[in-house]
Amino acid sequence: MIRTWARSGVRAGAAHARRAFVFVLPGLWVLGVVAWELCRPTGGQLLPLLAAAPAIACAGTGRRKCVLLGGVCALLALVPFGPVAPGSGPATRVTTCGAILAVIGASYLTAGRRLRLLRELARAREVAVAAQRVVLRPLPRRIDGVLLAADHLSASEGADVGGDLYEVVGTRHGLRAVIGDVRGHGLEAISTVAAMLGSFREGAHDEPELGDVLRRLERSHQRHLRERAGDGQQADGGEPAGQLAEEFVTLLLVEVAQDGSVTALNCGHPWPYRVACQAVAPLARAEPMPPLGLFPLPEELCAVRGGRLRPGEGLFLHTDGAADARDAAGEFFPLAQALRSGVEAAAAPCGPSPAGVVGEVRAALLRHAGGRLTDDVALVMLSNDRVRVPAGAAGTTATGGRISP
Repeated sequence: MIRTWARSGVRAGAAHARRAFVFVLPGLWVLGVVAWELCRPTGGQLLPLLAAAPAIACAGTGRRKCVLLGGVCALLALVPFGPVAPGSGPATRVTTCGAILAVIGASYLTAGRRLRLLRELARAREVAVAAQRVVLRPLPRRIDGVLLAADHLSASEGADVGGDLYEVVGTRHGLRAVIGDVRGHGLEAISTVAAMLGSFREGAHDEPELGDVLRRLERSHQRHLRERAGDGQQADGGEPAGQLAEEFVTLLLVEVAQDGSVTALNCGHPWPYRVACQAVAPLARAEPMPPLGLFPLPEELCAVRGGRLRPGEGLFLHTDGAADARDAAGEFFPLAQALRSGVEAAAAPCGPSPAGVVGEVRAALLRHAGGRLTDDVALVMLSNDRVRVPAGAAGTTATGGRISP
């Protein structure tokens, strides 16, 4: 959720008021029962309701101290109803006292069990977060003179990893980045995300050509689907069967050479935006190749040459969850406009800050969607921070040459 200072203060005050009300609710219940008994001429008919005070404390706060405090208040409330109280004989008071003690014991045990379960849940979440960060690792601030920033928003509540993937690595072939979107989102897509990222992290270092990295990812995807299907076939045999054969991954591979030259291969993914001097424009408008998994890669891979990134210029990569986010009226998120505003807000003498741009776009996205997303979103910003970049054309051209050794 987006929190401005004003909204944070309002929400914090409302949360504090709710906690205070829940804390005093058992006491209010006891006071209400006592007041009703004292005001009724017959009396003694509602005293058993005092036993509900510890249960209310248990349900409201879950703290054992509050349970005991609520029980003590209920027991002390019996004092005004002495032997002379009309309609409240000894049997009524003894029964009420026993009921209060029984509810105190049951509520105390329930609160203790709840506390143990919460501790176990906290430990499980710590393990899950650590495992998710192994799959989708936080990017370093800088690699080979290129500033980096990334953010990921999962559509599944409580998950840090969904169906989107991204990674940036520095290799002897240049800086290489991948961003993609696995069909579906949430926990079901994590295994495919892990397979794709593991293959990219190895292939980006081993393969001299960007096209070879893409073909390696295709083989990994096919092998992963066969393993999920329990086929047990080798990498060169057969095709995945059933619904798994319909699963696909959109991928965008980007390479930034030492001289700042940009090369991109796109398989059904949104093109990144080039950010230069507060100007924002798509890196290319060419038709991408089909997503991985729908059709085999063609022998001739069309690589987009994006010119050179001068110092301060950058690339903004994103998944389709950003552009497809809608507000309550059904309007799509104006990503390009939000990116321009983010670049202006994060402007600096040496170029916009990647972290600032990503943060501004993220905030605008959540404001537009009301904090509720229907698809995972990944945002990645690369900015050339190298001192020297050879002069060259900044335009974008597409070449249809074969990307292979």
